[in-house]
Amino acid sequence: MVPQTSKDPLHGITLEMILTRLVERYGWDEMGRIVRIRCFNNDPSIKSSLQFLRRTPWARKKVEALYLKKKR
Repeated sequence: MVPQTSKDPLHGITLEMILTRLVERYGWDEMGRIVRIRCFNNDPSIKSSLQFLRRTPWARKKVEALYLKKKR
């Protein structure tokens, strides 16, 4: 039997992993300029950003899109 593979490019990658990698690459200042949301600009932290992104689908989509763009 052939195992099914997911066509989702984010399969198996948590939001925390995405955010951590983006912050490592860009830093909070650049993240705040690229994705204009308050949690990246005012006293940013992984914890507060994760809480916001989990409750706000439009912001999460922007962060995920940036991550996918970075991978290319």
